[in-house]
Amino acid sequence: MSLHARTRSVFGRAACAAAAFTITGLPAAGAQAPRLGTITFPTSARGAAQDHFTRGVLWLHSFEYARALQEFRLARQAQPGFAMAAWGDAMTWTHPVWNEQNADSGRAALARLAPTREARRALAPTPREQGYLDAVEALYADSGSKARRDTLYADAMARLSAAFPDDPEASLFHALALLGLNQGIRSTATYMRAAAIADEVFRANPDHPGAAHYLIHSFDDPIHAPLGLRAARAYSKIAPDAAHAQHMTTHIFLALGMWDDVVSQNEIAVRLTALTPGHYTLWLAYGYLQQGRYREARRLIDTLALTGAARPRAMAMLGLFRAQQLANTGTWSSAPAVDSGGAAGRTPADALAQFVRGYSALARGDHAAARRAIDALTPPPQADSARAGFTEDGEGNKAPILARELRGALAISEARRDEAVALLRDAARMEDALPLEFGPPDIVKPTHELLGEVLMVMGQAPEAQREFERALALAPGRSRSLLGLMRAARAAGDTTAARRSAQALLANWHAADADLPELPEVRRQATGVR
Repeated sequence: MSLHARTRSVFGRAACAAAAFTITGLPAAGAQAPRLGTITFPTSARGAAQDHFTRGVLWLHSFEYARALQEFRLARQAQPGFAMAAWGDAMTWTHPVWNEQNADSGRAALARLAPTREARRALAPTPREQGYLDAVEALYADSGSKARRDTLYADAMARLSAAFPDDPEASLFHALALLGLNQGIRSTATYMRAAAIADEVFRANPDHPGAAHYLIHSFDDPIHAPLGLRAARAYSKIAPDAAHAQHMTTHIFLALGMWDDVVSQNEIAVRLTALTPGHYTLWLAYGYLQQGRYREARRLIDTLALTGAARPRAMAMLGLFRAQQLANTGTWSSAPAVDSGGAAGRTPADALAQFVRGYSALARGDHAAARRAIDALTPPPQADSARAGFTEDGEGNKAPILARELRGALAISEARRDEAVALLRDAARMEDALPLEFGPPDIVKPTHELLGEVLMVMGQAPEAQREFERALALAPGRSRSLLGLMRAARAAGDTTAARRSAQALLANWHAADADLPELPEVRRQATGVR
């Protein structure tokens, strides 16, 4: 799982979840019901219990877990002993795509229905409802690792969907289970299996929030994103009152470099939730940076710093915001000088902080501070495995990549050119070996982009052009890479590529700050006017 994906749990989600639980999932008397899409999920319940249950499933499909939980508990109040309400309560405590699971809370939800598995099953009056209950019992079994229980749950959902082929909900919860099988790390083959299931439901019911949502998750990488564009265009309209539905569309838009859509949809998501350091605001800030709206990004980050001032985790999250700001504006030397403070610690945020300190120090010519940051990113040979990789819950091994980037940048600043290129090519190979990325890059200075810039310093424009092209294949439409490609192609004599990249950059920057330093250069290149 990537660092920015983990912002929900590591930094931003604790505060956001607390706020979400204070928001009623029901409309006020006379108010319009929330618009969440259309599903058919009949159960043995009737009346208010069924209404609450259906609304809970709608919220569940949009990962609005707090609201879903309220609805399932209201369904249980309306009909005590309603087994599927207990199923829904338990389902809110597992978040497959985010690799999160509160097994104790899930088990407690089931125990409130009845004390034993057999007694709970007896309360499910139909084979279909028994199948749902059997599956969630496997998910929260008393023994086995999370990975093992996730696998057993996915197998149970496969059996249920096969037994009831006309039940789209069984199919979609099977698809969602598949997305969670790899414990937060993308497996393209498994994701494509999930996509095939979700697409069949989406074709049958184009207003189904789960079908659109799970298609987007299946396709939200630069290679597959075009396949998810139809679902992305639909999902925000299917569930306009679900903040996550508004944000989720941008998993496709960002992967395609559609920055206006990234910004507009995350602005809506933030309006539906709260202005706090978190997942939606991170993507919004990144979108502003790609648009060349650096002042807007700065205003957002400064505002978030005020809202998060009393919460250490939120302030830690702001380190990622500021790292993206520095990397995408190229203003590294403007970062305050901060000593590395010794060992970097064990978390991805620690590693990123050391990288920012080191790279900013290099921009100021402080090689000693840069070396201290490199040392902090490079554990001793006998360090424990968690420290060595800064790994948490499937997090990719990013610290060694960041360390090589710093070492390469230091080497080029000291005219050790061959060493610099070797280090950065090694870092690029390591980054390429990671699972496909989605969202703002965890390696905030992508290695191919950095290598392209170093090759330009060395006067190797054709080689630099190839690196920028590779960077854009991994992060389409990224403005800093487009700027590098424009300059490299121009220096290499490839006027067509230089003009094309300049025009793409101008499209990104159509609402950019008027005093953006690079803007005149890009305009001249795009128009051919000198």
